[in-house]
Amino acid sequence: MSTNLEVGIVGLPNVGKSTLFNAITKAGAEAANYPFCTIEPNVGIVDVPDKRLDVLSEMFKSKRIVPAAMRFVDIAGLVKGASKGEGLGNKFLAHIREVDAVAQVVRCFEDSNITHVEGSIDPLRDIEIINTELCLADMESVEKRMERLVKLLKTGDKKAPLEKACLEKVLEGLGDAVPARRMGLTDDEKDFLKELHLLTMKPVLYITNVAEGEVADTSGNAHVQAVVKYAEEEGAEVIVVSAKMESEIAELDDESAQEFLEMAGLSETGLDRLIKAGFKLLGLQTYLTAGEMESRAWTITRGTKAPQAAGKIHTDFERGFIRAEIVSYDDLVACGSKAAAREKGLVRLEGKEYVMQDGDVVEFRFNV
Repeated sequence: MSTNLEVGIVGLPNVGKSTLFNAITKAGAEAANYPFCTIEPNVGIVDVPDKRLDVLSEMFKSKRIVPAAMRFVDIAGLVKGASKGEGLGNKFLAHIREVDAVAQVVRCFEDSNITHVEGSIDPLRDIEIINTELCLADMESVEKRMERLVKLLKTGDKKAPLEKACLEKVLEGLGDAVPARRMGLTDDEKDFLKELHLLTMKPVLYITNVAEGEVADTSGNAHVQAVVKYAEEEGAEVIVVSAKMESEIAELDDESAQEFLEMAGLSETGLDRLIKAGFKLLGLQTYLTAGEMESRAWTITRGTKAPQAAGKIHTDFERGFIRAEIVSYDDLVACGSKAAAREKGLVRLEGKEYVMQDGDVVEFRFNV
């Protein structure tokens, strides 16, 4: 895998979190109708679907295809009081601290056979419970920093008063159970908070778990509409899935899965939508390499320059980078071959300052 960015899947007990995780990773994490059956975080690595690789493999007669991959971590269900060690609170907080982004599963379906830890279905309350526990944990981090700041203020450090004002603002927000990412912080304020690694600063997307018949059309589901409205306020994405349906699809071969999706009125699985949203959330993109040995996707963060992108393949490529020979995937496919693209002047030589674009088909030139 060419990047180690992880998305943690969180949620209250019995919202369908582990069922969904099992379906998307086929990892077989235990899913049971009682809290805390997920204690250690299960990690699943899933391939990122990319039809471009099939096309390149055909064009270059590649022996194999290597897609990009993404890591999902299934984190123990959270309950009220987690920040004070209730349930598996300390483990939950430690595990969530390690991931790069959070996918929060909220239950938006009624089923009397599956108990809800709070006794009723209310996704906004569920989101609030998790936010409150993460805010309480963050308050501890901010308070500790405030204590250390007292000494800095005495030394006459010019930045200390500015940092103090920032921390006071954040502490007040957290006290009202407002996650730091929803506080409209300035870039300078975010810089002050960087080393605190606040849990409520992590980017979030919401996964609404609905009944099978509602995936294609959630207009009649008031729970989903409420989550969408809430997510819009922080510019977060909402993915609609049915964990039950995803687990059924996971058992099928590709052809049967495609038929199943068409019958349900869907064009792609919940997993595909989740991976795309996860990529966007983490600011990721892929560039492609293709040849007789393999056609492969490499994951980089948006804004990565050519030498650092080359370093994803091998550190020698970055160290001895000369230039990158690049053709955009669309141009390459339109021309039918790299030779034809070169004839039309569509194959470019780019230097060290070139910022990589999604879908660049690349050959790096280096000298070590």
